[in-house]
Amino acid sequence: MAKPRNNSLSYLFSSIILFLSFFLGKSMHFNLDNALSWLNDQDDDEVTMVQSRHSSLKSCDFSYGKWVYDQTYPLYDSNCPYLSSAVTCKKNGRPDSDYEKWKFDALEFLGKMRRKRIILVGDSIMRNQWESLVCLVQSVVPAGRKTVTYAGPTMSFHALDFETSIEFCWAPFLVELKQASGNKRVLHLDMIEENAKYWRGADVLVFDSAHWWTHSEKWSSWDYLMEGNSAYRSLNPMVAYEKGLTTWAKWVDLNLDPRTTRIVFRSMSPRHNRENGWKCYNQREPLGFASHPNVPQQTLVLKGVLRKMRFPVYLQDITTMSSLRKDGHPSVYARAVDSKEKQTIQNSSSDCSHWCLPGVPDSWNEILSAML
Repeated sequence: MAKPRNNSLSYLFSSIILFLSFFLGKSMHFNLDNALSWLNDQDDDEVTMVQSRHSSLKSCDFSYGKWVYDQTYPLYDSNCPYLSSAVTCKKNGRPDSDYEKWKFDALEFLGKMRRKRIILVGDSIMRNQWESLVCLVQSVVPAGRKTVTYAGPTMSFHALDFETSIEFCWAPFLVELKQASGNKRVLHLDMIEENAKYWRGADVLVFDSAHWWTHSEKWSSWDYLMEGNSAYRSLNPMVAYEKGLTTWAKWVDLNLDPRTTRIVFRSMSPRHNRENGWKCYNQREPLGFASHPNVPQQTLVLKGVLRKMRFPVYLQDITTMSSLRKDGHPSVYARAVDSKEKQTIQNSSSDCSHWCLPGVPDSWNEILSAML
């Protein structure tokens, strides 16, 4: 694929202005009437993203477009101290770097998070996104004025001068997975408070829950599912997913106030581990387009649950744009590779679910900042 040229100086100048406005600006006041205006004409049979209804974003749908090669990327490098080793693909020996330089061309880097608390809740791919967001932020925070703390299932990056915290909370099912007698793992489809107590007091909550619900029997994270007094050894994964999401939705409706908290639910991150050319090893460029975009079953279930909620939840669709990026995964570079291994590395196990950083989740976060 030819790599389009762009006006690098012009783009770099605008990026710096937007970057500084995002991190150094004053807090943006939240107008509830404006924020909820998109709901006034919402169809009962439809879940529509805020961006297509909100007056300032009517012409923008961040879900669709093409990836544009940009020499000014990445926005940070793999030496960022907050990256886990499994996603530092360059350090682990990946020989190419073009995957770092593709931007999604609908983005603007907007938003102000001073004196705010943002929590990203979900699985390891949400942690992938958290590491990306922290690395985007940390370079403008002076040494000694940033710290990371740990409490229970959470880790928090604090930018002290901005009074901002960016947190990750481990809850891959959102509902509670508990240990029972005989070391049996029980997923409680109607219990959530042990996880949700960590989410209280946030200004922005970003959720994700999809992958763990469809793990095969070999990799399943539970032995039984429970709902009330009913136990299930096996249950259709999408039925279980809907029950778990419904518990989450009820908790949000009962416990959170849209005047003080904004909620984003990020759609499923795609995998590229299928046969016939879809495996991610040695992939160097994005796909140009998706002729028949796949809508995962999880997304259809999620939309059905969101449709019934009173609380306005923004569904951030990253599935379509990310499905084009088969080049963006760690593949065999989820760990350091020495020179002796390079001869046989093609036969190594390949991570086609998580994402190299810098990389694709940076664009998810640029979209997130634009929404905020």
